[in-house]
Amino acid sequence: QVILVESGGGSVQAGGSLRLSCGATGFTVSRLCMGWFRQISGKEREGVATIASGGETSYVDSVKGRFTISKDNSKNTLYLQMNNLEPGDTAMYSCAADDTGCDTAIATMKWANWRYKSFGQGTQVTVSS
Repeated sequence: QVILVESGGGSVQAGGSLRLSCGATGFTVSRLCMGWFRQISGKEREGVATIASGGETSYVDSVKGRFTISKDNSKNTLYLQMNNLEPGDTAMYSCAADDTGCDTAIATMKWANWRYKSFGQGTQVTVSS
């Protein structure tokens, strides 16, 4: 059974940092494309960052230079280091995995198309000004 569980969200002031984690069971993170999505209240869920099996990364323009996606294969865990957070980053963050998800431009990523998705709502990040 595939399970993805996010953690690490919280409330910070603008300029602060958080590190999100996504623990995976039932598959090996090193073999799939892994991604972070976020859903801002009232908006459609959007892709934030991806990391391919080979380690190549991609980011949505709004987080480039501030967020870093990575994975620890020994822990089978995906991370999202978020620095210099802005109020516009306030959202529910979720992780997912897919065989070919990294082949899609991040701006057109669709949550529904990803093979493995977390069952819960994700982890909430709230950034105050």
